[in-house]
Amino acid sequence: MGFYNLLISILNVIILVLSLFSNELGFIQHVEALGINYGQVANNLPSPDRVIGLVSSLNITKIRIYDTNPQILLAFANTGIDIIVTVPNEAVPQLTNRQQAMQWLLSNVKPYLPATKISGIAVGNEVYTSDDQTLMVNLVPAMTSIQEALVQLNLDSIIHVSTSNSLAVLANSYPPSLGSFRQDIGPLMAQFLQFLATTKSPFWINAYPYFAYKDDPLRVPLNYVLMNPNNGMVDPYTKLHYDNMLYAQVDAVTFAMARMGYGGIEVRVSETGWPSKGDVSEVGATRENARVYNMNLVMRQFRNEGTPLRPKQRLEVYLFALFNEDLKPGPTSERNYGLYEPDGTMTYNLGLTTLKSDVPAASLSSSSASQGQKRKESGMLWILICTLIFLKLY
Repeated sequence: MGFYNLLISILNVIILVLSLFSNELGFIQHVEALGINYGQVANNLPSPDRVIGLVSSLNITKIRIYDTNPQILLAFANTGIDIIVTVPNEAVPQLTNRQQAMQWLLSNVKPYLPATKISGIAVGNEVYTSDDQTLMVNLVPAMTSIQEALVQLNLDSIIHVSTSNSLAVLANSYPPSLGSFRQDIGPLMAQFLQFLATTKSPFWINAYPYFAYKDDPLRVPLNYVLMNPNNGMVDPYTKLHYDNMLYAQVDAVTFAMARMGYGGIEVRVSETGWPSKGDVSEVGATRENARVYNMNLVMRQFRNEGTPLRPKQRLEVYLFALFNEDLKPGPTSERNYGLYEPDGTMTYNLGLTTLKSDVPAASLSSSSASQGQKRKESGMLWILICTLIFLKLY
Protein backbone atom coordinates (compact mmCIF):
# COMPACT_ATOMS: atom_id res chain seq x y z
CA MET A 1 0.00 0.00 0.00
CA GLY A 2 1.40 3.42 -1.00
CA PHE A 3 1.96 6.17 1.53
CA TYR A 4 -0.91 8.27 0.13
CA ASN A 5 -3.41 5.43 0.38
CA LEU A 6 -2.17 4.62 3.87
CA LEU A 7 -2.66 8.23 4.93
CA ILE A 8 -6.20 8.31 3.51
CA SER A 9 -7.03 5.07 5.32
CA ILE A 10 -5.73 6.47 8.61
CA LEU A 11 -7.83 9.59 8.15
CA ASN A 12 -10.89 7.44 7.49
CA VAL A 13 -10.28 5.58 10.75
CA ILE A 14 -10.02 8.88 12.62
CA ILE A 15 -13.24 10.17 11.04
CA LEU A 16 -15.04 6.93 11.91
CA VAL A 17 -13.93 7.09 15.55
CA LEU A 18 -14.85 10.76 15.78
CA SER A 19 -18.33 10.09 14.49
CA LEU A 20 -18.82 7.11 16.78
CA PHE A 21 -17.85 9.09 19.86
CA SER A 22 -18.87 12.59 18.81
CA ASN A 23 -22.00 12.89 20.95
CA GLU A 24 -20.45 11.44 24.09
CA LEU A 25 -17.25 13.45 23.77
CA GLY A 26 -18.62 16.73 22.58
CA PHE A 27 -16.62 17.01 19.35
CA ILE A 28 -19.73 17.70 17.29
CA GLN A 29 -21.89 20.14 19.16
CA HIS A 30 -25.07 20.03 17.11
CA VAL A 31 -26.61 18.43 14.06
CA GLU A 32 -28.10 21.35 12.19
CA ALA A 33 -30.43 19.30 9.95
CA LEU A 34 -31.79 17.04 12.70
CA GLY A 35 -34.80 17.70 14.89
CA ILE A 36 -37.16 15.67 17.04
CA ASN A 37 -40.93 15.56 17.61
CA TYR A 38 -42.01 16.29 21.17
CA GLY A 39 -45.44 14.71 21.51
CA GLN A 40 -47.42 14.98 24.74
CA VAL A 41 -50.16 12.35 24.47
CA ALA A 42 -49.21 10.82 27.82
CA ASN A 43 -49.92 11.24 31.52
CA ASN A 44 -46.44 10.53 32.82
CA LEU A 45 -44.04 12.83 30.98
CA PRO A 46 -41.39 14.94 32.72
CA SER A 47 -41.82 18.70 33.02
CA PRO A 48 -40.72 20.87 30.07
CA ASP A 49 -37.77 22.10 32.16
CA ARG A 50 -36.51 18.52 32.37
CA VAL A 51 -37.17 17.96 28.69
CA ILE A 52 -34.74 20.74 27.78
CA GLY A 53 -31.96 18.68 29.33
CA LEU A 54 -32.95 15.57 27.42
CA VAL A 55 -33.07 17.40 24.08
CA SER A 56 -29.72 19.02 24.79
CA SER A 57 -28.18 15.66 25.63
CA LEU A 58 -29.00 14.53 22.08
CA ASN A 59 -27.18 17.57 20.64
CA ILE A 60 -30.42 18.41 18.83
CA THR A 61 -31.37 22.06 18.35
CA LYS A 62 -34.80 21.65 16.71
CA ILE A 63 -38.09 20.37 18.10
CA ARG A 64 -41.62 20.14 16.75
CA ILE A 65 -44.66 20.25 19.02
CA TYR A 66 -48.27 19.50 18.12
CA ASP A 67 -49.81 22.58 19.71
CA THR A 68 -48.70 25.87 21.24
CA ASN A 69 -48.35 24.65 24.81
CA PRO A 70 -47.41 27.79 26.82
CA GLN A 71 -45.47 25.77 29.41
CA ILE A 72 -43.20 24.41 26.68
CA LEU A 73 -42.81 27.73 24.88
CA LEU A 74 -41.91 29.48 28.14
CA ALA A 75 -39.55 26.73 29.27
CA PHE A 76 -37.62 26.79 25.99
CA ALA A 77 -37.09 30.55 26.09
CA ASN A 78 -33.44 31.61 25.76
CA THR A 79 -32.29 28.07 24.98
CA GLY A 80 -31.63 28.69 21.29
CA ILE A 81 -33.66 25.59 20.45
CA ASP A 82 -35.68 26.05 17.27
CA ILE A 83 -39.40 25.23 17.60
CA ILE A 84 -42.13 24.43 15.10
CA VAL A 85 -45.60 24.91 16.58
CA THR A 86 -48.86 23.46 15.28
CA VAL A 87 -52.38 24.69 14.66
CA PRO A 88 -54.62 21.72 15.65
CA ASN A 89 -56.85 20.40 12.86
CA GLU A 90 -60.01 21.45 14.67
CA ALA A 91 -58.84 25.09 14.75
CA VAL A 92 -58.04 25.33 11.03
CA PRO A 93 -61.50 26.36 9.69
CA GLN A 94 -61.85 29.38 11.99
CA LEU A 95 -58.42 30.69 10.98
CA THR A 96 -59.57 31.28 7.42
CA ASN A 97 -60.86 34.53 8.92
CA ARG A 98 -58.05 37.11 8.85
CA GLN A 99 -58.95 38.63 12.20
CA GLN A 100 -59.06 35.20 13.82
CA ALA A 101 -55.68 34.34 12.31
CA MET A 102 -54.18 37.56 13.67
CA GLN A 103 -55.67 36.92 17.10
CA TRP A 104 -54.28 33.37 17.08
CA LEU A 105 -50.79 34.70 16.42
CA LEU A 106 -51.12 37.43 19.04
CA SER A 107 -52.22 34.86 21.63
CA ASN A 108 -50.09 31.81 20.75
CA VAL A 109 -46.91 33.00 19.06
CA LYS A 110 -45.98 36.67 19.43
CA PRO A 111 -45.89 36.78 23.28
CA TYR A 112 -43.04 34.25 23.30
CA LEU A 113 -40.86 36.00 20.73
CA PRO A 114 -37.98 36.59 20.47
CA ALA A 115 -36.91 34.74 23.63
CA THR A 116 -38.42 31.51 22.31
CA LYS A 117 -37.15 30.70 18.84
CA ILE A 118 -40.32 29.84 16.89
CA SER A 119 -39.36 29.30 13.25
CA GLY A 120 -42.33 27.50 11.76
CA ILE A 121 -46.08 27.04 12.00
CA ALA A 122 -47.61 23.74 10.91
CA VAL A 123 -51.24 24.40 10.03
CA GLY A 124 -52.91 21.09 10.80
CA ASN A 125 -51.39 17.63 10.49
CA GLU A 126 -51.98 15.15 7.64
CA VAL A 127 -55.03 17.14 6.54
CA TYR A 128 -55.11 15.90 2.93
CA THR A 129 -55.50 12.29 4.09
CA SER A 130 -58.07 13.08 6.80
CA ASP A 131 -61.17 12.49 4.62
CA ASP A 132 -62.59 15.70 6.12
CA GLN A 133 -63.51 17.68 3.01
CA THR A 134 -64.28 20.88 4.92
CA LEU A 135 -60.93 20.75 6.64
CA MET A 136 -59.12 20.05 3.38
CA VAL A 137 -60.80 22.94 1.56
CA ASN A 138 -60.08 25.36 4.41
CA LEU A 139 -56.40 24.48 4.81
CA VAL A 140 -54.76 26.82 2.29
CA PRO A 141 -57.12 29.74 3.08
CA ALA A 142 -56.14 29.37 6.75
CA MET A 143 -52.45 29.23 5.84
CA THR A 144 -52.89 32.34 3.70
CA SER A 145 -54.56 34.25 6.55
CA ILE A 146 -51.77 33.29 8.94
CA GLN A 147 -49.12 34.26 6.40
CA GLU A 148 -50.75 37.66 5.86
CA ALA A 149 -50.88 38.22 9.61
CA LEU A 150 -47.19 37.33 9.90
CA VAL A 151 -46.42 39.92 7.22
CA GLN A 152 -48.36 42.57 9.15
CA LEU A 153 -46.40 41.69 12.30
CA ASN A 154 -43.06 41.70 10.39
CA LEU A 155 -42.53 38.06 11.34
CA ASP A 156 -42.75 36.49 7.89
CA SER A 157 -38.97 36.53 7.44
CA ILE A 158 -38.36 34.38 10.53
CA ILE A 159 -41.45 32.12 10.62
CA HIS A 160 -42.55 29.99 7.68
CA VAL A 161 -45.96 28.38 7.27
CA SER A 162 -46.64 24.87 5.97
CA THR A 163 -48.39 21.64 6.92
CA SER A 164 -47.23 18.06 7.47
CA ASN A 165 -48.46 15.51 4.96
CA SER A 166 -48.78 11.75 5.15
CA LEU A 167 -46.97 9.84 2.41
CA ALA A 168 -50.47 8.65 1.46
CA VAL A 169 -50.92 11.89 -0.51
CA LEU A 170 -48.97 10.06 -3.21
CA ALA A 171 -50.73 7.79 -5.68
CA ASN A 172 -47.37 6.34 -6.69
CA SER A 173 -43.94 6.45 -5.05
CA TYR A 174 -42.00 3.70 -6.84
CA PRO A 175 -39.76 4.20 -8.62
CA PRO A 176 -39.17 7.72 -7.27
CA SER A 177 -39.19 9.29 -10.74
CA LEU A 178 -42.81 8.17 -11.20
CA GLY A 179 -43.91 9.88 -7.99
CA SER A 180 -47.34 11.46 -8.37
CA PHE A 181 -50.10 12.85 -6.17
CA ARG A 182 -53.53 11.26 -5.87
CA GLN A 183 -55.91 12.56 -8.51
CA ASP A 184 -58.71 13.18 -6.01
CA ILE A 185 -56.64 15.80 -4.18
CA GLY A 186 -54.97 17.21 -7.29
CA PRO A 187 -56.72 20.63 -7.33
CA LEU A 188 -56.18 21.11 -3.59
CA MET A 189 -52.55 20.07 -3.88
CA ALA A 190 -51.98 22.54 -6.72
CA GLN A 191 -53.33 25.33 -4.52
CA PHE A 192 -51.11 24.21 -1.65
CA LEU A 193 -47.98 24.01 -3.83
CA GLN A 194 -48.67 27.48 -5.20
CA PHE A 195 -48.73 28.78 -1.61
CA LEU A 196 -45.41 27.08 -0.81
CA ALA A 197 -43.77 28.41 -3.96
CA THR A 198 -44.98 31.96 -3.31
CA THR A 199 -43.87 31.99 0.35
CA LYS A 200 -40.72 29.88 -0.23
CA SER A 201 -41.87 27.43 2.42
CA PRO A 202 -40.95 23.71 2.56
CA PHE A 203 -43.12 20.68 1.83
CA TRP A 204 -43.20 18.63 5.03
CA ILE A 205 -43.69 14.88 4.69
CA ASN A 206 -44.24 12.24 7.37
CA ALA A 207 -42.32 9.28 5.95
CA TYR A 208 -42.08 5.86 7.63
CA PRO A 209 -40.22 3.09 5.77
CA TYR A 210 -41.26 0.85 8.67
CA PHE A 211 -44.83 0.73 7.33
CA ALA A 212 -43.66 -0.55 3.93
CA TYR A 213 -41.67 -3.33 5.60
CA LYS A 214 -44.48 -4.26 8.01
CA ASP A 215 -46.98 -4.56 5.18
CA ASP A 216 -44.74 -6.69 2.92
CA PRO A 217 -41.75 -8.13 4.84
CA LEU A 218 -41.14 -10.90 2.31
CA ARG A 219 -40.52 -8.52 -0.58
CA VAL A 220 -39.18 -5.36 1.10
CA PRO A 221 -35.53 -5.89 2.15
CA LEU A 222 -35.04 -5.08 5.82
CA ASN A 223 -31.53 -3.66 5.32
CA TYR A 224 -32.88 -1.29 2.68
CA VAL A 225 -35.46 0.22 5.02
CA LEU A 226 -33.07 0.23 8.00
CA MET A 227 -30.37 2.09 5.99
CA ASN A 228 -27.92 -0.76 6.53
CA PRO A 229 -25.40 -1.64 3.77
CA ASN A 230 -27.31 -3.21 0.89
CA ASN A 231 -27.44 -3.31 -2.91
CA GLY A 232 -30.28 -0.80 -2.97
CA MET A 233 -32.21 -0.04 -6.14
CA VAL A 234 -31.65 1.95 -9.31
CA ASP A 235 -34.44 4.10 -10.70
CA PRO A 236 -34.79 2.75 -14.26
CA TYR A 237 -35.65 6.18 -15.67
CA THR A 238 -33.15 8.47 -13.90
CA LYS A 239 -30.46 5.83 -13.19
CA LEU A 240 -30.17 7.29 -9.69
CA HIS A 241 -29.10 4.74 -7.08
CA TYR A 242 -30.98 4.54 -3.77
CA ASP A 243 -29.49 2.70 -0.80
CA ASN A 244 -32.44 3.37 1.52
CA MET A 245 -36.20 3.78 1.25
CA LEU A 246 -36.48 7.10 3.11
CA TYR A 247 -34.49 8.96 0.46
CA ALA A 248 -36.52 7.25 -2.27
CA GLN A 249 -39.75 8.40 -0.61
CA VAL A 250 -38.50 11.98 -0.31
CA ASP A 251 -37.45 12.08 -3.96
CA ALA A 252 -40.81 10.62 -5.00
CA VAL A 253 -42.44 13.69 -3.40
CA THR A 254 -40.07 16.00 -5.27
CA PHE A 255 -40.89 14.30 -8.57
CA ALA A 256 -44.61 14.51 -7.79
CA MET A 257 -44.32 18.26 -7.23
CA ALA A 258 -42.26 18.67 -10.39
CA ARG A 259 -44.97 16.82 -12.29
CA MET A 260 -47.33 19.63 -11.25
CA GLY A 261 -44.84 22.35 -12.15
CA TYR A 262 -43.36 22.98 -8.68
CA GLY A 263 -40.06 21.11 -8.72
CA GLY A 264 -38.15 23.84 -6.88
CA ILE A 265 -39.85 23.40 -3.49
CA GLU A 266 -37.69 21.92 -0.73
CA VAL A 267 -38.88 18.69 0.90
CA ARG A 268 -38.28 18.19 4.62
CA VAL A 269 -39.12 15.13 6.69
CA SER A 270 -41.39 16.29 9.50
CA GLU A 271 -41.68 12.78 10.97
CA THR A 272 -39.80 9.52 10.60
CA GLY A 273 -39.01 6.77 13.07
CA TRP A 274 -39.33 3.12 14.00
CA PRO A 275 -41.31 1.52 16.83
CA SER A 276 -39.40 -0.44 19.47
CA LYS A 277 -42.39 -2.61 20.31
CA GLY A 278 -45.55 -3.76 18.54
CA ASP A 279 -48.35 -6.27 18.38
CA VAL A 280 -47.74 -9.78 17.02
CA SER A 281 -48.96 -8.63 13.61
CA GLU A 282 -46.56 -5.68 13.54
CA VAL A 283 -43.58 -7.35 11.92
CA GLY A 284 -40.22 -5.68 12.57
CA ALA A 285 -41.29 -3.57 15.55
CA THR A 286 -38.32 -4.38 17.81
CA ARG A 287 -35.87 -2.40 19.90
CA GLU A 288 -32.94 -3.52 17.79
CA ASN A 289 -34.55 -2.44 14.52
CA ALA A 290 -35.57 0.89 16.07
CA ARG A 291 -32.05 1.46 17.35
CA VAL A 292 -30.46 0.60 14.00
CA TYR A 293 -32.84 2.77 11.95
CA ASN A 294 -32.44 5.83 14.14
CA MET A 295 -28.70 5.38 14.57
CA ASN A 296 -28.15 5.05 10.82
CA LEU A 297 -30.31 8.09 10.19
CA VAL A 298 -28.47 10.15 12.80
CA MET A 299 -25.11 9.20 11.30
CA ARG A 300 -26.30 10.35 7.87
CA GLN A 301 -27.45 13.62 9.41
CA PHE A 302 -23.96 14.12 10.84
CA ARG A 303 -22.72 13.96 7.26
CA ASN A 304 -25.34 16.49 6.09
CA GLU A 305 -26.45 14.12 3.36
CA GLY A 306 -28.86 14.99 0.60
CA THR A 307 -30.95 12.58 -1.45
CA PRO A 308 -29.74 11.15 -4.78
CA LEU A 309 -31.90 13.70 -6.62
CA ARG A 310 -30.62 16.64 -4.55
CA PRO A 311 -27.25 15.49 -3.18
CA LYS A 312 -26.00 18.99 -2.38
CA GLN A 313 -29.09 20.02 -0.41
CA ARG A 314 -28.93 18.52 3.06
CA LEU A 315 -32.14 16.80 4.04
CA GLU A 316 -33.76 18.19 7.18
CA VAL A 317 -35.30 15.43 9.29
CA TYR A 318 -37.35 15.35 12.49
CA LEU A 319 -37.21 12.04 14.37
CA PHE A 320 -40.41 10.65 15.80
CA ALA A 321 -40.41 10.80 18.73
CA LEU A 322 -38.82 12.07 21.91
CA PHE A 323 -40.96 9.97 24.29
CA ASN A 324 -43.03 6.82 24.35
CA GLU A 325 -46.58 8.20 24.78
CA ASP A 326 -48.82 5.91 26.81
CA LEU A 327 -52.17 7.51 25.93
CA LYS A 328 -51.93 7.26 22.16
CA PRO A 329 -54.69 5.10 20.66
CA GLY A 330 -54.23 2.34 18.13
CA PRO A 331 -51.82 -0.60 17.95
CA THR A 332 -48.99 -1.09 20.45
CA SER A 333 -46.45 0.44 18.09
CA GLU A 334 -48.15 3.84 18.34
CA ARG A 335 -47.09 4.09 21.98
CA ASN A 336 -43.51 2.95 21.39
CA TYR A 337 -41.72 5.29 18.99
CA GLY A 338 -39.86 7.24 21.67
CA LEU A 339 -36.12 7.48 22.10
CA TYR A 340 -36.82 8.05 25.79
CA GLU A 341 -38.99 6.50 28.43
CA PRO A 342 -40.89 9.07 30.52
CA ASP A 343 -38.42 8.63 33.40
CA GLY A 344 -35.59 9.99 31.24
CA THR A 345 -33.85 6.70 30.45
CA MET A 346 -33.31 5.76 26.83
CA THR A 347 -35.57 3.12 25.31
CA TYR A 348 -32.47 1.75 23.61
CA ASN A 349 -28.87 2.88 23.39
CA LEU A 350 -28.04 5.14 20.48
CA GLY A 351 -24.62 5.92 21.90
CA LEU A 352 -25.90 9.32 23.00
CA THR A 353 -25.62 10.84 26.45
CA THR A 354 -28.57 9.88 28.68
CA LEU A 355 -29.56 11.93 31.68
CA LYS A 356 -30.45 10.14 34.88
CA SER A 357 -33.99 10.79 36.00
CA ASP A 358 -32.78 12.27 39.29
CA VAL A 359 -30.53 14.90 37.69
CA PRO A 360 -32.30 18.30 37.53
CA ALA A 361 -32.00 20.22 34.27
CA ALA A 362 -30.42 23.16 36.11
CA SER A 363 -27.38 21.05 37.03
CA LEU A 364 -26.54 20.09 33.46
CA SER A 365 -24.20 22.96 32.67
CA SER A 366 -22.05 22.50 35.77
CA SER A 367 -21.80 18.72 35.50
CA SER A 368 -21.01 18.75 31.79
CA ALA A 369 -18.40 21.47 32.22
CA SER A 370 -16.57 19.53 34.93
CA GLN A 371 -16.38 16.38 32.80
CA GLY A 372 -15.82 17.95 29.38
CA GLN A 373 -12.02 17.79 29.48
CA LYS A 374 -11.98 14.15 30.60
CA ARG A 375 -14.31 13.24 27.76
CA LYS A 376 -12.12 14.94 25.19
CA GLU A 377 -8.99 13.30 26.56
CA SER A 378 -10.73 9.92 26.46
CA GLY A 379 -11.79 10.57 22.88
CA MET A 380 -8.28 11.44 21.75
CA LEU A 381 -7.02 8.27 23.41
CA TRP A 382 -9.52 6.22 21.42
CA ILE A 383 -8.37 7.86 18.21
CA LEU A 384 -4.73 7.20 19.02
CA ILE A 385 -5.37 3.55 19.90
CA CYS A 386 -7.35 2.91 16.72
CA THR A 387 -4.75 4.64 14.58
CA LEU A 388 -1.89 2.64 16.14
CA ILE A 389 -3.79 -0.62 15.63
CA PHE A 390 -4.35 0.30 11.99
CA LEU A 391 -0.65 1.10 11.44
CA LYS A 392 0.34 -2.17 13.09
CA LEU A 393 -1.90 -4.09 10.69
CA TYR A 394 -0.16 -2.50 7.74
